[in-house]
Amino acid sequence: MSRAIVVVEDDGSIREMLRYYFQSVGYTVRPYESGEAMLEGEYGQPQPDLFILDIMLPGMDGLTILSRLREGVESRETPVIMLTARSAEMDRVSGLEAGADDYVVKPFGIMELQARVKAVLRRTKRQETGVLTCGDLEIDPAAREVRKGGRPVELTFKEFELLRLLCTRRGVALTRDEILQTVWDYDYTGETRTVDMHVKALRQKLGEDIITTVRGVGYKIS
Repeated sequence: MSRAIVVVEDDGSIREMLRYYFQSVGYTVRPYESGEAMLEGEYGQPQPDLFILDIMLPGMDGLTILSRLREGVESRETPVIMLTARSAEMDRVSGLEAGADDYVVKPFGIMELQARVKAVLRRTKRQETGVLTCGDLEIDPAAREVRKGGRPVELTFKEFELLRLLCTRRGVALTRDEILQTVWDYDYTGETRTVDMHVKALRQKLGEDIITTVRGVGYKIS
């Protein structure tokens, strides 16, 4: 069965390009022109494998849709890639902090977007067993659950992958580039701030002392 992608994009030409291209390479695509149309059209549909959301939409914008998805029981773990015509850092930060797993700035190349889609979906296909422990943290890769001191903690897809990497390599200082290549699965040169944003989010959810900054190198969990 092909993997399903929900696309929410108000620009008809971009929406049709994404529908045509991803269908041509084997995906099922459910395109919508607005958040309201998506919520109505997706009612009763099987949960998709990925959402691609434009930030600038009429009515309900992409960040609002993202927040709604992260509140849903079935959709809270579904990966989300944001599309934005804005290049300001705070716009990217807002999307990542709201739970987006990746973002692409317009204008973008379709091959770049496909690479990012494949990277995100490749992560969701991996089935790992065994619970990892780091101090009072318990990470269950199969269930994709994290507990701190026995208390469940909700993480986004990338936050979970970053935490799992650091715990798996416990005691090893990993550079930002190493983290990007492992967690994001593709060349993300020049965007190492993405790692810093996700580390900040993990510290907010798990405690400031959970991840150590290694000056001049990157991050580690001791």
